[in-house]
Amino acid sequence: MLKRGLSRQILLAMSFMTVAAGVLVFFGTYLAFTILFYFSPWSDETDSWLTAFDFMVLSGLILVALVVAAFTSIRLARRILAPLESLAISARRIKDGDLSARANPGDHSLGETALLVEDFNAMAQRLQDMAADMTLWNATIAHELRTPLTILKGRLQGMIDGLFEPDERSLNALVLQVDSLARLVEDLRTVTLADSGHLDLRIEPVRLKDEIERLARVIEPELQAEGFELRLRLADIHVPVDAMRIRQVLLALITNARRYARRGVIEVSLKVERDMTILQVADEGPGLDSDLASSAFEPFRRGSQSGSLEKGGNGLGLSVVRAIVEAHGGKVRYAPSAKGGALFEISLGKPAA
Repeated sequence: MLKRGLSRQILLAMSFMTVAAGVLVFFGTYLAFTILFYFSPWSDETDSWLTAFDFMVLSGLILVALVVAAFTSIRLARRILAPLESLAISARRIKDGDLSARANPGDHSLGETALLVEDFNAMAQRLQDMAADMTLWNATIAHELRTPLTILKGRLQGMIDGLFEPDERSLNALVLQVDSLARLVEDLRTVTLADSGHLDLRIEPVRLKDEIERLARVIEPELQAEGFELRLRLADIHVPVDAMRIRQVLLALITNARRYARRGVIEVSLKVERDMTILQVADEGPGLDSDLASSAFEPFRRGSQSGSLEKGGNGLGLSVVRAIVEAHGGKVRYAPSAKGGALFEISLGKPAA
């Protein structure tokens, strides 16, 4: 339908333009010479109107022009419609669920048509990648939920059957599993809202040094008990941020260091470089594997270093960091630290005046 309809329209349009142009040129020329003869006559015996021969010449020329126009329009229609027909077929296949369908750009000399098909193919590839990511997400989320739910169900069923006493230790273990589920749900919610542009932020000028020191006082005893020293190097600046979300980011980075870094110093620094607020968290190693570094901020990516003190987590910590930082309009990156560990650097824009 596309090919027949559009090719017919191209053929009719070019034929009409050919006839109109021929008639216009012929009669326009005749009118121009008539006016010229009126003011400067060549001879009193010159015929002032068209003869039968003139009409025959006009008809012959228009017929030849129509043949040329038809040939040209058919070739042009084929060049234009071939990639459009391929695009239409691919669109119908994608509509029916075949996300691997791609259109053929055909003749690249037709720049706009080729670009349209290439853009369509890029969109189809992105759609296929998103579908694959969604499938992976669903499978991974199901796996992450299954472990704590299985533990909860087993423990509770054991208590019902009298196999376990509902003492304080058992109940605390169940609470830990519930906390793990709640953390997973909250992390998923944060990443999803940020990726969709709906993460609510309460941006206001914050004395970030105070917020970091307040968080440090809470988590420092636990870090010291595990053999870590939390070292702060903080500039006294005000930054327009959501204080609660930045604390969440910092806690995620410190927790990541506690899980995967060797016992030693975890350094948190806050400074201004090139009129940008820079927040850094660095540890003493071993840092990220080379194959993990490039995708560290993707969901459900975990480190596997042998020196890890706490395996597990839900694999969402760094993706939550990325989501919150980008929602602030900032950037986060990973680099090896000066001591061979991991250095996470967050740019948060200009400090408040």
